[in-house]
Amino acid sequence: MLDLDACRTFARVVETHSFSEAARSLGMSLPVVSKQVARLEQQLGTRLLNRTTRHLSLSEAGSAFHTHCAQLLDIAQTAEAAVSQFHQSPRGQLRVSAPVAFANGSLAPLLPAFLERYPDVQLELDASDRQVDLAEDGFDLAIRLTARPPEGLVARPLHRIRRVACAADAYLQRRGTPLTPQDLAQHNCLIYPQAEGAGTWAFEQDGRALVVPVRGSLRSNSTEALRRAACGGVGVAYMRDYAVRQNLLDGSLREVLAAYAPPSRAELFALYLPNRYLPPKVRVFIDYLVDSFDQP
Repeated sequence: MLDLDACRTFARVVETHSFSEAARSLGMSLPVVSKQVARLEQQLGTRLLNRTTRHLSLSEAGSAFHTHCAQLLDIAQTAEAAVSQFHQSPRGQLRVSAPVAFANGSLAPLLPAFLERYPDVQLELDASDRQVDLAEDGFDLAIRLTARPPEGLVARPLHRIRRVACAADAYLQRRGTPLTPQDLAQHNCLIYPQAEGAGTWAFEQDGRALVVPVRGSLRSNSTEALRRAACGGVGVAYMRDYAVRQNLLDGSLREVLAAYAPPSRAELFALYLPNRYLPPKVRVFIDYLVDSFDQP
């Protein structure tokens, strides 16, 4: 098996075009450098370097070997970095892009515990529905809702999305709890006009799609406005579960018609560039999100 130290020494001799310069930069003696290169040539059974008193050049075999040697050293360095990250504390600025509704409804409540656990991480959260370019815009991570993650990025699934019909207890006590989707005709429904079929809500009954007309006193393209109105007892909202996750956990909203919720193909993904190894700050943040969404 090749001696990695000898390969490193040989590569430095080639880079500096000098045995003495290679010895100086490596902090080694000149005889040790010469012996390592000679031992490598003996092991390979060929001359790698042509030497004269004034000139040093690669032989044909040495040129071919140097190409592979550089790749070997690069792989070794990457392997060392991949292992060393597990001994490093997550630190530095972490730039994350997330959809507005997810940032407000699910992500924001999780941040205090994360920042307390990793005090050396400085988190910058960009709450925006625009599709950022991770490399060009300088983001470490983007959280996106999609049925098919984009090519060229690593995608870690976080959560499969559900549609949730929900209302505050104060509203349900005043108007009653809808037991079937058809009951929504008697309720004040809070409508997101940008949604497909905004005047109707889709459910599933006995394996078949069921679409019911809805109407109400509030229409808004702001999921935050609809969420707040629902929490205030105005009516029934029909939203993606991540937008009202914290409200369902703390009881300020209660899910209704859960048995009729249709399945969803869309998932939340954590997207990042395909680096050879993941920086600790990114790795722990993704693991933290996965663990958080694994909770009931």
